[in-house]
Amino acid sequence: MRSLYFLLPGTDAKFACGGLFAELKTMNIAQQICDAEVVTYRQREDGKLFLDDILKQPDVDLTQIIFVMSWGFDVAKLAAKLKAYNTVYHAHSAGYGFKLPNSVPIITVSRNTMGYWGQLSPHSLIYYLPNEISNQFVNLNSQNFTGGCISSQDFAAYRDIDVLVHTRKSSQYLMEELIPTLQQKCNVFVIDSFIDDLTALFNRAKVYLYDSAEYWTLQGVTEGFGLQPMEALACGCQVFSSVNHGLSDYLDPGFNCYKIAGYAKEYDIQRILKVVSSFESVGLSEDVLANHRIPNITKRLAVILNELNEFFDYKQQHQGDIQDLDTVHLLKLNIHMIVGKVKQKYFK
Repeated sequence: MRSLYFLLPGTDAKFACGGLFAELKTMNIAQQICDAEVVTYRQREDGKLFLDDILKQPDVDLTQIIFVMSWGFDVAKLAAKLKAYNTVYHAHSAGYGFKLPNSVPIITVSRNTMGYWGQLSPHSLIYYLPNEISNQFVNLNSQNFTGGCISSQDFAAYRDIDVLVHTRKSSQYLMEELIPTLQQKCNVFVIDSFIDDLTALFNRAKVYLYDSAEYWTLQGVTEGFGLQPMEALACGCQVFSSVNHGLSDYLDPGFNCYKIAGYAKEYDIQRILKVVSSFESVGLSEDVLANHRIPNITKRLAVILNELNEFFDYKQQHQGDIQDLDTVHLLKLNIHMIVGKVKQKYFK
């Protein structure tokens, strides 16, 4: 099996974000299956390979390496630079505006992103590999009870935060209108810096608010996965969230969450306070959570990597021959469709 080189611009605090952490987690899982390591390409880092150095080494068999691209803003440039080699795009967000040749397989972290690439790149190999949710994200409160039915009052007694919200990615409506009003009516905890132990906070909170649609609209790309609402649900919080992009993979308003920013601020407040006053932990089903735990992801990644190795074996010996949906081909298809309609109408 080929080695995997996970391409990252860097790994220090300058690049810290959900995408970086998710990519490092994927690499750690991949290391259980094959050789895998980080390769940086913007800055050199002690103990890590640097992309330009690898490409210049004459004794490295690059046919036995798969370069894994993931940093959306850099993928187009990297794909052009590495077009002669085995490359894969590990797609988190979507909407960066680039296209990829059919020779680059795509692994997506959400079905929403998979649908995006399924339409944009219909002749590429495309796979779904969900992001990992760590085992630490569990409902610790339920472990304080053994047997019998757990009442909502018992759960509420262990949760001293009524409403929890993180400023990062939150909408202006959420932070400047909804939260100030809620702070007058219940205990609101606002996270405005890095928190080392989100599990503890999620297990103290009754309600978690997340509203990222505005943020991603301004960024011009999509919410790739939206890990925190899933983490909150796993810890027993009730979640009020937007359902944009990757969030729609697992959030189901009315069944495992509530849709935030629903028509009017007072209506949001009414619904949130109702949940706070009669708190009952719902969360995600164990089947949904199991899909995002390491055992399932490892099994799926092993299947995907086997297929990728077979594909790159084939690609070494054969050229692709399926017509791409480029501008010229689409123009021909449109002309063909119009001619067909004219014939059907006038030459029956």
